[in-house]
Amino acid sequence: MGVCELHDLNFIAGKWHAGQLDRHFEVFNPATAEILSSYPLAGEEDVRLAVAAASKAFPGWRRTPPQDRIQYLFKFRDLLIKNSDGIARLTTQENGKTLAEARAELQRGIENVEVACGIPTLMQGYNLEDIASGIDEIMIRQPIGVTAAITPFNFPSMIPLWFMPYALACGNAFILKPSERVPLTAHLLIELLHETGIPEGVVGMLTGGKETVDGLLHHPDVRAISFVGSTPVARYVYAEGSAQGKRVQCQGGAKNHVVVMPDADLDMTAKIVSDSAFGCAGQRCLAVSVAITVGETSKTFTDRLVDLASGLRVGNGLDEGVQMGPVISPASKSRIEKLIDGGLHHGAKAILDGRNGVADHAGAFLRPTVLTDIGSDDELRDTEIFGPVLSIQQASNFDEALAILSQSRFGNAASIFTTSGNHARRFRYEAPTGNVGVNIGVAAPMAYFPFSGWRDSFLGVLHGQGRDAVEFYTDKKVVIERWPKKWSRKF
Repeated sequence: MGVCELHDLNFIAGKWHAGQLDRHFEVFNPATAEILSSYPLAGEEDVRLAVAAASKAFPGWRRTPPQDRIQYLFKFRDLLIKNSDGIARLTTQENGKTLAEARAELQRGIENVEVACGIPTLMQGYNLEDIASGIDEIMIRQPIGVTAAITPFNFPSMIPLWFMPYALACGNAFILKPSERVPLTAHLLIELLHETGIPEGVVGMLTGGKETVDGLLHHPDVRAISFVGSTPVARYVYAEGSAQGKRVQCQGGAKNHVVVMPDADLDMTAKIVSDSAFGCAGQRCLAVSVAITVGETSKTFTDRLVDLASGLRVGNGLDEGVQMGPVISPASKSRIEKLIDGGLHHGAKAILDGRNGVADHAGAFLRPTVLTDIGSDDELRDTEIFGPVLSIQQASNFDEALAILSQSRFGNAASIFTTSGNHARRFRYEAPTGNVGVNIGVAAPMAYFPFSGWRDSFLGVLHGQGRDAVEFYTDKKVVIERWPKKWSRKF
């Protein structure tokens, strides 16, 4: 991709269009500070046109047999694999993560396409004959109409694929609103889906800011909204969408804890926690934010973790051997540094300080940071930093460790490292989070399980992926029927 290309990033009725707002947005490479693209933002009129095209396409798509609908997804899956290197490189350019991380992200997205190809089975209903004499009852699932997803910057290929394949396979029209920071990967995904020959209007894309989001939230023909992002914005999207009578699922922020028990394999644990905390520069919704060391494990675990983290090679994600890229923007870097500064001012200790960034690089680079002695009233204790920062807290026993993580207002994920089956089962049973790992650092569900989340990490009932996605994108219709014999024709 050349520098500063002008893009039309709104896909409406099978064609690319420029946004109709006067304001332009520039997409930067966070590793080099180069401008990758400039584009006009979508506005209310763009939303109207995209929803109109989707509404027009929906009746025909809904009547397309599921077996025929998934043929487009089979082709899409093959195109994603064929173009995987180009997609990954584009993701690295606009997001900053390493090429290996971008490839792994896309693979998880492809798995969702593969699961959605099973929709002829997943979408089946059920029935019972003779609920009363001569009366049968049937439950069937039907698509709901025009759907939309608002996706974040941290996984430009994977998170759109949490939603789009299921919505389409179930017979819905779908509009993607990617983060305005990383629209180029989404552009390529939509272009490849268009290449399958999918009917025009069935898929759309709008690239803009709050005006675009509000347009989707308030349009009466949009039946369902999916969102992934920060908790404050998740609350706004959930409240506005629900007030409009829409079906809404909102994945919010996180403050993920791991508990390191004295019987854990500390070498393995330190490696896994380092990868989880600092992979993707800490910009995963499942990144480890807090490690709770139990008993006498603190010094040994901390020393090994710091040794690993300090040795990570930080740089441009396209360069060979780089293990951690930049954060998404200079503004994000500044925000993270200010949070670290505030914590240190209030008594925290930086046993590894990553604020110096990377010499000779113009990008938004930080190095891994490891903090201890964070006060109970410190902002860092309950703030989603969303950067390469790990806090270490100590607990005297398992119950105290569980109490510490239970105090968090978030409930996205938590993990335990132990060789004790008793502690593992208790943790699985009692941890107040939607995703739980046992000797796993990033408890990311496979595509055929829901990506769960509790408390301030999720608003809604049905999650993304798997059977939850099928439930979210379909309405249940119950048919009760009787055919008296006297009404039957005689032959």
